[in-house]
Amino acid sequence: QVQLLESGGGLVQPGGSLRLSCTASGGTFRSLAMGWFRQAPGKERQFVAHFSRTGSTYYDDSVEGRFTISRDNAKNTVSLQMNSLKPEDTAVYYCTADTSSYTRYWGQGTQVTVST
Repeated sequence: QVQLLESGGGLVQPGGSLRLSCTASGGTFRSLAMGWFRQAPGKERQFVAHFSRTGSTYYDDSVEGRFTISRDNAKNTVSLQMNSLKPEDTAVYYCTADTSSYTRYWGQGTQVTVST
């Protein structure tokens, strides 16, 4: 069983930046593929970014060039640096961990609001 705890959400003005972090426990972090999803009010949950076990990264087109996913295996942490934020980035952001047997764990979510 993997537990995930996100932090770093909040309110930011358009054009601003935020950094989300997610700390994993209960598993072997190096063996986990880590990712971020988000869900805006009234919309389906959407893929944001992924960091594979082999070091590859993937982004949704809507965040490519603005968001950067990174991981620190020594600290069991995955982060999402979000720059040039737009109002349409407003959502609850969820951290995910995928095991080698393709079980996906979810964090509880952290709210990001981009508004003046």
